Amino acid sequence: MYINRRDAGKKLARELQAYQNGGDIVVLALPRGGVPVAYEVAKALHAPLDVFVVRKIGVPGHSELAMGAIAPQNTVILNDSIIKQLNISKQEIELVKEKEQKELARREKAYRGDKPFPELKNKTVILVDDGIATGASMHAAIEALYKFHPGAIVCAVPVASLDAYSLLSPLVSAFVCPLIREDFNAVGAWYADFSQTEDEEVRELLA
Repeated sequence: MYINRRDAGKKLARELQAYQNGGDIVVLALPRGGVPVAYEVAKALHAPLDVFVVRKIGVPGHSELAMGAIAPQNTVILNDSIIKQLNISKQEIELVKEKEQKELARREKAYRGDKPFPELKNKTVILVDDGIATGASMHAAIEALYKFHPGAIVCAVPVASLDAYSLLSPLVSAFVCPLIREDFNAVGAWYADFSQTEDEEVRELLA
Protein backbone atom coordinates (compact mmCIF):
# COMPACT_ATOMS: atom_id res chain seq x y z
CA MET A 1 0.00 0.00 0.00
CA TYR A 2 1.16 3.55 -0.80
CA ILE A 3 0.90 6.52 1.59
CA ASN A 4 -0.22 8.90 -1.19
CA ARG A 5 0.49 9.63 -4.86
CA ARG A 6 3.84 11.34 -4.19
CA ASP A 7 5.00 8.31 -2.18
CA ALA A 8 3.85 6.04 -5.03
CA GLY A 9 5.79 8.20 -7.51
CA LYS A 10 9.02 7.88 -5.53
CA LYS A 11 8.65 4.10 -5.35
CA LEU A 12 7.78 3.86 -9.04
CA ALA A 13 10.82 5.99 -9.92
CA ARG A 14 13.09 3.35 -8.34
CA GLU A 15 11.75 0.83 -10.87
CA LEU A 16 12.63 3.23 -13.71
CA GLN A 17 16.28 3.94 -12.84
CA ALA A 18 17.44 2.47 -16.16
CA TYR A 19 15.96 5.57 -17.86
CA GLN A 20 17.75 8.14 -15.63
CA ASN A 21 19.47 11.04 -17.41
CA GLY A 22 18.39 9.80 -20.83
CA GLY A 23 18.37 12.82 -23.13
CA ASP A 24 15.54 11.40 -25.20
CA ILE A 25 13.10 10.83 -22.29
CA VAL A 26 9.79 12.65 -21.81
CA VAL A 27 7.50 11.90 -18.85
CA LEU A 28 3.80 12.37 -19.64
CA ALA A 29 1.15 12.24 -16.90
CA LEU A 30 -2.52 11.39 -17.26
CA PRO A 31 -4.22 14.15 -15.25
CA ARG A 32 -5.26 14.68 -12.70
CA GLY A 33 -4.24 11.82 -10.43
CA GLY A 34 -1.24 10.81 -12.52
CA VAL A 35 0.47 14.20 -12.17
CA PRO A 36 1.79 13.92 -8.56
CA VAL A 37 3.07 10.42 -9.38
CA ALA A 38 4.72 11.57 -12.62
CA TYR A 39 6.23 14.63 -10.91
CA GLU A 40 8.30 12.38 -8.63
CA VAL A 41 9.26 10.15 -11.58
CA ALA A 42 10.38 13.11 -13.73
CA LYS A 43 12.34 14.61 -10.80
CA ALA A 44 14.16 11.34 -10.12
CA LEU A 45 14.95 10.72 -13.79
CA HIS A 46 15.92 14.37 -14.51
CA ALA A 47 13.41 14.36 -17.36
CA PRO A 48 10.88 16.94 -18.59
CA LEU A 49 7.28 16.58 -17.39
CA ASP A 50 4.09 17.32 -19.30
CA VAL A 51 0.47 16.15 -19.37
CA PHE A 52 -1.43 14.02 -21.87
CA VAL A 53 -5.13 14.66 -21.34
CA VAL A 54 -7.40 11.63 -21.72
CA ARG A 55 -11.07 11.42 -20.77
CA LYS A 56 -13.05 8.34 -19.83
CA ILE A 57 -16.39 7.88 -21.63
CA GLY A 58 -18.64 6.77 -18.76
CA VAL A 59 -21.81 4.71 -19.05
CA PRO A 60 -24.88 7.03 -18.83
CA GLY A 61 -26.10 7.02 -15.22
CA HIS A 62 -22.99 5.10 -14.09
CA SER A 63 -20.18 7.48 -15.05
CA GLU A 64 -17.51 5.56 -13.08
CA LEU A 65 -17.98 2.55 -15.38
CA ALA A 66 -15.98 3.17 -18.58
CA MET A 67 -17.48 2.26 -21.93
CA GLY A 68 -14.44 3.81 -23.61
CA ALA A 69 -12.10 6.78 -23.61
CA ILE A 70 -11.00 9.70 -25.79
CA ALA A 71 -7.54 11.19 -26.25
CA PRO A 72 -5.83 13.82 -28.46
CA GLN A 73 -5.50 13.30 -32.22
CA ASN A 74 -9.24 12.38 -32.35
CA THR A 75 -8.51 9.02 -30.74
CA VAL A 76 -11.56 7.11 -29.49
CA ILE A 77 -11.42 3.64 -27.87
CA LEU A 78 -14.76 1.92 -27.18
CA ASN A 79 -15.46 -1.16 -25.06
CA ASP A 80 -17.82 -3.03 -27.38
CA SER A 81 -18.63 -5.77 -24.85
CA ILE A 82 -19.91 -3.26 -22.24
CA ILE A 83 -21.83 -1.31 -24.92
CA LYS A 84 -23.56 -4.47 -26.18
CA GLN A 85 -24.15 -5.86 -22.69
CA LEU A 86 -25.86 -2.64 -21.51
CA ASN A 87 -27.53 -1.97 -24.88
CA ILE A 88 -26.14 1.58 -25.15
CA SER A 89 -27.20 3.41 -28.32
CA LYS A 90 -24.87 5.29 -30.70
CA GLN A 91 -26.73 8.49 -29.81
CA GLU A 92 -26.01 7.99 -26.09
CA ILE A 93 -22.33 7.34 -26.84
CA GLU A 94 -22.10 10.50 -28.98
CA LEU A 95 -23.70 12.65 -26.25
CA VAL A 96 -21.21 11.50 -23.59
CA LYS A 97 -18.31 11.73 -26.06
CA GLU A 98 -19.21 15.33 -26.97
CA LYS A 99 -19.35 16.32 -23.29
CA GLU A 100 -15.99 14.67 -22.55
CA GLN A 101 -14.36 16.28 -25.60
CA LYS A 102 -15.30 19.70 -24.20
CA GLU A 103 -13.82 18.76 -20.81
CA LEU A 104 -10.67 17.45 -22.53
CA ALA A 105 -10.25 20.80 -24.34
CA ARG A 106 -10.89 22.72 -21.07
CA ARG A 107 -8.25 20.72 -19.19
CA GLU A 108 -5.72 21.07 -22.01
CA LYS A 109 -6.13 24.86 -21.80
CA ALA A 110 -6.18 24.91 -17.97
CA TYR A 111 -3.01 22.83 -17.55
CA ARG A 112 -0.93 23.75 -20.58
CA GLY A 113 -2.14 27.25 -21.50
CA ASP A 114 -0.42 28.27 -24.73
CA LYS A 115 2.64 26.12 -24.06
CA PRO A 116 3.49 24.03 -27.16
CA PHE A 117 3.17 20.26 -26.88
CA PRO A 118 6.61 18.58 -26.52
CA GLU A 119 8.29 16.99 -29.52
CA LEU A 120 7.89 13.22 -29.13
CA LYS A 121 9.29 11.91 -32.40
CA ASN A 122 11.89 9.18 -31.69
CA LYS A 123 11.73 9.97 -27.93
CA THR A 124 11.11 7.45 -25.17
CA VAL A 125 7.80 8.45 -23.60
CA ILE A 126 7.15 7.32 -20.02
CA LEU A 127 3.37 7.44 -19.64
CA VAL A 128 2.31 7.66 -15.99
CA ASP A 129 -0.97 7.36 -14.09
CA ASP A 130 -1.79 6.68 -10.41
CA GLY A 131 -3.13 3.20 -11.27
CA ILE A 132 -5.03 1.24 -13.90
CA ALA A 133 -8.34 -0.54 -13.33
CA THR A 134 -9.98 -1.33 -16.69
CA GLY A 135 -7.23 0.16 -18.87
CA ALA A 136 -9.64 2.18 -21.06
CA SER A 137 -7.99 5.58 -20.49
CA MET A 138 -4.45 4.25 -20.78
CA HIS A 139 -5.38 2.30 -23.94
CA ALA A 140 -6.68 5.51 -25.56
CA ALA A 141 -3.56 7.41 -24.47
CA ILE A 142 -1.23 4.77 -25.95
CA GLU A 143 -3.10 4.67 -29.27
CA ALA A 144 -3.04 8.48 -29.49
CA LEU A 145 0.67 8.70 -28.60
CA TYR A 146 1.67 6.43 -31.49
CA LYS A 147 0.41 9.17 -33.83
CA PHE A 148 3.30 11.34 -32.56
CA HIS A 149 5.85 8.67 -33.68
CA PRO A 150 7.76 8.14 -30.41
CA GLY A 151 10.75 5.81 -30.36
CA ALA A 152 9.23 3.84 -27.47
CA ILE A 153 6.31 4.04 -25.03
CA VAL A 154 6.82 2.87 -21.44
CA CYS A 155 3.62 2.50 -19.41
CA ALA A 156 4.50 3.17 -15.75
CA VAL A 157 2.00 2.96 -12.88
CA PRO A 158 2.21 2.14 -9.15
CA VAL A 159 -0.62 -0.44 -9.31
CA ALA A 160 -2.64 -2.21 -12.02
CA SER A 161 -5.18 -4.96 -12.36
CA LEU A 162 -4.00 -8.18 -13.96
CA ASP A 163 -6.64 -7.69 -16.70
CA ALA A 164 -5.28 -4.22 -17.52
CA TYR A 165 -1.72 -5.55 -17.62
CA SER A 166 -2.78 -8.32 -20.02
CA LEU A 167 -4.55 -5.80 -22.26
CA LEU A 168 -1.86 -3.10 -22.33
CA SER A 169 1.52 -4.79 -22.03
CA PRO A 170 1.51 -6.07 -25.66
CA LEU A 171 0.91 -2.47 -26.87
CA VAL A 172 4.00 -0.87 -25.28
CA SER A 173 7.78 -1.32 -25.21
CA ALA A 174 7.72 -1.87 -21.43
CA PHE A 175 5.09 -2.05 -18.68
CA VAL A 176 6.59 -1.02 -15.35
CA CYS A 177 4.39 -1.65 -12.30
CA PRO A 178 5.45 -2.76 -8.79
CA LEU A 179 1.95 -4.07 -7.97
CA ILE A 180 0.01 -6.12 -10.54
CA ARG A 181 -2.95 -7.65 -8.75
CA GLU A 182 -5.65 -10.16 -9.61
CA ASP A 183 -7.58 -9.07 -6.47
CA PHE A 184 -7.50 -5.45 -7.66
CA ASN A 185 -10.87 -3.95 -6.57
CA ALA A 186 -10.07 -0.23 -7.19
CA VAL A 187 -7.04 2.05 -7.57
CA GLY A 188 -7.85 3.91 -4.33
CA ALA A 189 -7.76 0.65 -2.34
CA TRP A 190 -3.94 0.67 -2.65
CA TYR A 191 -3.49 4.17 -1.19
CA ALA A 192 -3.85 5.32 2.44
CA ASP A 193 -4.61 8.84 1.11
CA PHE A 194 -6.38 8.90 -2.26
CA SER A 195 -7.94 12.37 -1.98
CA GLN A 196 -8.72 14.07 -5.28
CA THR A 197 -5.96 15.95 -7.09
CA GLU A 198 -7.18 19.47 -7.88
CA ASP A 199 -6.45 21.57 -10.98
CA GLU A 200 -4.37 24.00 -8.92
CA GLU A 201 -2.01 21.21 -7.75
CA VAL A 202 -1.65 20.00 -11.34
CA ARG A 203 -0.65 23.50 -12.50
CA GLU A 204 1.81 23.93 -9.59
CA LEU A 205 3.55 20.61 -10.23
CA LEU A 206 3.80 21.26 -13.97
CA ALA A 207 5.29 24.70 -13.26
